[in-house]
Amino acid sequence: MTVSTASTPTSMWSPLKQQVFRSLWIASAISSVGTWMHDVGAAWLMTTLAPNSPILVALMQAASSLPFFLLALPAGAIADVIDRRKMLLWTQVWMLGVAFLLGVLTMANITTPWLLLGLTFAMSIGSSMNLPVWQAVTPELVPREELPQAVTLSGIVVNLSRSIGPAIAGIIIAVSGVGVVFLLNAATFISVIWVIYHWKRIPQESALPTERVVGAIQAGVRYVRHAPVFHSVIYRTIAYIFFASSLFALLPLLGRYELKLDALGYGVILGFWGIGGLAGAFLLPQFRKKFSIDRLVAGCSAVMGLMILVLSSQRNFLVICAVMLFVGISSLGVMVSLNVAAQSAVPAWVKARALAVQLLVFQGSMSLGSLLWGTIAQRYGISISLASAGIGLLVGIVVTAKFRLKCSELLDLRSSLHWDQPTHAFEPCPNDGPVLVTLEYSIDPNQAEEFTLAMQALARIRRRDGAIQWGLYQDVSDPSRFVETALIESWAEHRRQFDRVTNSDRIIEQRVLRFHIGEQPPKVSEMVYSKDGKRPCV
Repeated sequence: MTVSTASTPTSMWSPLKQQVFRSLWIASAISSVGTWMHDVGAAWLMTTLAPNSPILVALMQAASSLPFFLLALPAGAIADVIDRRKMLLWTQVWMLGVAFLLGVLTMANITTPWLLLGLTFAMSIGSSMNLPVWQAVTPELVPREELPQAVTLSGIVVNLSRSIGPAIAGIIIAVSGVGVVFLLNAATFISVIWVIYHWKRIPQESALPTERVVGAIQAGVRYVRHAPVFHSVIYRTIAYIFFASSLFALLPLLGRYELKLDALGYGVILGFWGIGGLAGAFLLPQFRKKFSIDRLVAGCSAVMGLMILVLSSQRNFLVICAVMLFVGISSLGVMVSLNVAAQSAVPAWVKARALAVQLLVFQGSMSLGSLLWGTIAQRYGISISLASAGIGLLVGIVVTAKFRLKCSELLDLRSSLHWDQPTHAFEPCPNDGPVLVTLEYSIDPNQAEEFTLAMQALARIRRRDGAIQWGLYQDVSDPSRFVETALIESWAEHRRQFDRVTNSDRIIEQRVLRFHIGEQPPKVSEMVYSKDGKRPCV
């Protein structure tokens, strides 16, 4: 499909004008309600099956998060290599099957704590394979300028479902039992599967062979390693999620044992969380007009930290409901802002892999945090655990303040396609390599130091886009002659570099070329490793 290049959106709802996005948004809203019903049912079932084990209850969060930590990066690589539509279909069918199995076993009174953990882990396998590709298709469905609105609308789905899903789950658990909740969740996947099945996505064609999964993973890791703007997103994500995970892990225990709530009461608390998130979705566009993304993330993180501190000492039901409203507003503000920053920091060719890295960090921090806060709660109590996490979150704001998110919004990551296509005497095979690329510059020796410093920024681009080795050399017999070298794994990977260079990269290249004093552009040479007298491909 092609997305209209509309002018700057005037409304938060403008992405809904795109038909496929609108259909997926509605279907995901139905499925998200089922997911929150499922999560409440699973957490409540565990407190019933293991009433005296805070660590087992906390392990529910770890079981949900660990597959993301293990599979997110391979999932992102696969999503950048194969048809994303087909991948979405398979993951949705997988989650439908797991939810249905858990429902049947629970209805038959067969479910045990460890079986519940295992099936929670299996459900999360589907989610971990689904989420990177789900996030990566969003920019395909809406114009670039509507991406923040699209992400916010996705946040509305999450928080609307959080506000009604737990309450519905509480009623169903009280009337029919947890097993029915799991079966209803399985049914909600059907709407998403229907929309995806009828989506006529047009895959991107390329003359180059498809990347292999292992090579795609390596390319994704290499890109993230040499993308300092994306590093800021990662550091801010860790600083928030590791400490905020205390709330996700310990809220079931707080509700059942500290507040003595039933399933409906616990659902009401989560409902206020969702209502707060829904309110935050409407407030967020106004906040973005007044505050930079860095101040917005810091402010919302501070509110979250303070609310966790309040929860560590308060046991009044009404006060906690009010606290959860602010938790919903602040958590939505942080997560939408971090997601937009991540989406804006990477180009299309590596988007799913980079977002998978952020998801890996997110869920890894969630898993480790849940284990830590659950262990502290078991040994010292819920209040001590929450208080420690709240203080840690406030400290993290100060520690990560130097990692700016604003920079990602200033990047133009569209392919520039400005590299000239050299004429070759023969065309190597795609898997031939490694490939040595050299560029020869003529530089005023008096500007050698400034040129070398400028080349460091270009070095990050070369490594990020495919070079496994990079170097800059000065000719000792001719101090004005500098040679840049880049070693790329294969001929196919080198050809992919032509599409990967962006408009922002071009600005850095032009800054370097201002130092070149030759009458002709720098001489470019492409050499492929020669072995056994192998003949070129025909």
